[in-house]
Amino acid sequence: MKNIIFAFICSFSSFLMAQNNVNSTEKVTPPEKVRFAFEKEYPNKIPVWSLEYVGDDNDEIRYEAKYNANPTTKALAVYDNLGLLKAYELQIPLSQLPPKAQAYLKKNYPAKNVHEIAVVTDDKNKTTYEVGIEKNGAFYDVVFDKNGGFDVIIQKD
Repeated sequence: MKNIIFAFICSFSSFLMAQNNVNSTEKVTPPEKVRFAFEKEYPNKIPVWSLEYVGDDNDEIRYEAKYNANPTTKALAVYDNLGLLKAYELQIPLSQLPPKAQAYLKKNYPAKNVHEIAVVTDDKNKTTYEVGIEKNGAFYDVVFDKNGGFDVIIQKD
């Protein structure tokens, strides 16, 4: 009887351990196809990989490679599980934003609320600009089109 109870406890605990999810903040090792695609596109760069689930049902995997494009600039490359580049984000200074976007930010947000600015290119070669701002204790991404026209504001977690 003790052996049966022990076997039941062991099998039950293994089911509990299998329920642990991969957190997007954990460092992960991506599949070989993803690593190869990154190394081919960005040779001699050392990424920190993370995993994120996206899509309507959070059923699509994205591997994010964060790395330093140069000593003062950060970059992010996002791949699907087949090694296809889905998005590329490069940190830029305010002066590289289109003038229209700069004027919008100056009119609507104090400079101290602007935290991060990036140019984003997706897998369809569409370019947008994302500006991270803080407003009333919440964080947002203000998105501009390639010409600097306001597109949307998205609240971040």
